[in-house]
Amino acid sequence: MGRSPAVTPIAAYGRHMREQQLPTSPGFWRSPLRGPWFTSVLGLVLLVGITVLFVTGLVSYAAYNPGLSPVNDKTPGKGVLGFYLFAWPTNPVWLYRLTQGVHVTLGITLIPVLLAKLWSVVPKLFALPPARSLAHALERISLLLLVGGALFEFTTGVLNVQLDYIFPGSFYPLHFYGAWVFFAAFVVHAALRVPAAVRNVRRRGAAQPEDAMGADLVSPRPDPPSVSRRGALWLVGGGSLLLFATSVGRSFDGPLRRTALLSPHGWEDPGGGPGGFQINKTAAYAGIRAAETGEEAWQLAVTGRTGTVRLTRGDLLSLPQHSAALPIACVEGWSTSNQWWRGVRLRDLAALVGHDDAADVLVESLQRHGAFRRAALSADQVADVRSLLALSVNGEALTLDHGYPARVIVPAAPGVLNTKWVARLTFGAL
Repeated sequence: MGRSPAVTPIAAYGRHMREQQLPTSPGFWRSPLRGPWFTSVLGLVLLVGITVLFVTGLVSYAAYNPGLSPVNDKTPGKGVLGFYLFAWPTNPVWLYRLTQGVHVTLGITLIPVLLAKLWSVVPKLFALPPARSLAHALERISLLLLVGGALFEFTTGVLNVQLDYIFPGSFYPLHFYGAWVFFAAFVVHAALRVPAAVRNVRRRGAAQPEDAMGADLVSPRPDPPSVSRRGALWLVGGGSLLLFATSVGRSFDGPLRRTALLSPHGWEDPGGGPGGFQINKTAAYAGIRAAETGEEAWQLAVTGRTGTVRLTRGDLLSLPQHSAALPIACVEGWSTSNQWWRGVRLRDLAALVGHDDAADVLVESLQRHGAFRRAALSADQVADVRSLLALSVNGEALTLDHGYPARVIVPAAPGVLNTKWVARLTFGAL
């Protein structure tokens, strides 16, 4: 009778080594930095940061007055997700400058923390079996949605800040729906893991029990450490501080703007006068021709209860002129300091066509294509004495790139609602 071949130690060792080369094996991940405390610290930082990001994102959505008119809301079919928080105020004038500056700057600052957190938990994405219990299955699903949503939201956000619109479709609906998917997964994951994360951080230095959150991230055969976990956190924090220092300046004028090395609206000083502040769209980019903005060709159509009035730039200059010191703040997180605007109050133009009371207004630009060539402003915004159809800025006539022959400027409104190259104002309920 024949004998079965013996299983030699060498063959078993070979199988063991092949298994250790697969990402599904705990031995594949050998960094000594991974563990409950490191992952928990990063997770608690993100808990606070992402919550602030989501709240300021909702505030930014409200700033567009999405319930006023469909032209302001680029997220069709949103259903209950697009609940309207409140009518956006005009005071203080720097409100959107602050909230959106915090949203974008914090998002950029958190990138090293997010990447470190994803690196710290990557073994969980390959762990087998896929689900050991219902709670474990929910955690795995939330983790996949969390990782995918985080990468999508941060990537599209950074590309939008850099004005690189290489993603398919419009930024607004993509970022809007992505934010809801990401935050829903974030809430589920936080509910499952925050209590354990807090416990892990509190018992720093004590022996970690086997059931501690993240204990399964500890490698069974770690490589020799080249840096401590505390040192790794300092490295992550230093990266965040560097990104903060090289991006926050785009929200300020003067020398600090020159530190915004990572922003299209940083570093270079545009100088003073009517062109002494940043813009997104030039007249050439928007397809505005000088011939159609000349004094002989351009007329503003103002429509309301009593019909339509057509005004030349000379007609507008003959009306009572008012001044206001207002900034411009855009969704990309950049803003200007207060510029001195002068022109005709929007509420005075409304009165010309029979609206002595406050009225909404639809503003239309000479720009023929692209998002926000039309924008809606609420009656409260029109009624504010600082809301102007501006004809000049900083003591001189508007330049073509800054909206000549006339542009809207409204306190605390997002930059895209301050329409340039205005051709028509239609007052009335929207």
